[in-house]
Amino acid sequence: MKRLQDRIAIITGGANGIGKATAQRFLEEGAKVAIWDIDETKGREAATAWQGQGFETKFYKVDTTKLESTQEAAASVQEDFGRIDILVNNAGITRDSSMKKMSPQHWQQVIDVNLTGVWNCTKAVAPYMSEQQYGRILNASSVVALYGNFGQANYVAAKAGLIGMTKVWAREYGRKGITVNAVAPGFIRTEMVDTIPADYLKSLEERTPMQRMGDPVDIANAYLFLASEEAGFITGTCLSVDGGLVL
Repeated sequence: MKRLQDRIAIITGGANGIGKATAQRFLEEGAKVAIWDIDETKGREAATAWQGQGFETKFYKVDTTKLESTQEAAASVQEDFGRIDILVNNAGITRDSSMKKMSPQHWQQVIDVNLTGVWNCTKAVAPYMSEQQYGRILNASSVVALYGNFGQANYVAAKAGLIGMTKVWAREYGRKGITVNAVAPGFIRTEMVDTIPADYLKSLEERTPMQRMGDPVDIANAYLFLASEEAGFITGTCLSVDGGLVL
């Protein structure tokens, strides 16, 4: 049997990058996937392509910064699929600049999506998991939450906050049969890193014991493991998937 056979998964930011790779892996392992994204064009394109391959998936346009939007979407997924087993809080943005140059707007935008958005999605979905006494909640942190990074005070604050929330929720929801874990990716080849200068990316590869950047599927496989029955006694942890960068 496939590892996520007939499980119902919500993946935020599922139209691009790591979220899209995670949706692909979950579908391959038997899950039915609800894609939550603000990008309607790419979200519908991805869902249509997967449906054409025989997978069961549906796109929902969701603004994760709005609690009402996530609650409406969660109710729709529950109605459409009958249950919600897995939530991957993957959606995220960057607005990088030094403290001196960072605007209040860029600070707030990153906090709203990367931290408050995760709270909103979990707030909307956790009641369904609690009622059925089963669930997997996975939060996308980052390697920079563990050691900091120049010009990313907003991003680091949000991603470090996610590790703290993960531990709290693991304590709160364990008695409900729900595990809550975080994944801390290193530098992964996605659109988010396209703006990083090539020479800096090269230096990162050289500093990484594995001597390469990660691929989205590397993170997708970590999510797959933590969403599976094999990880049923793992909760409250943050799994670094970074090629050894923080060693």
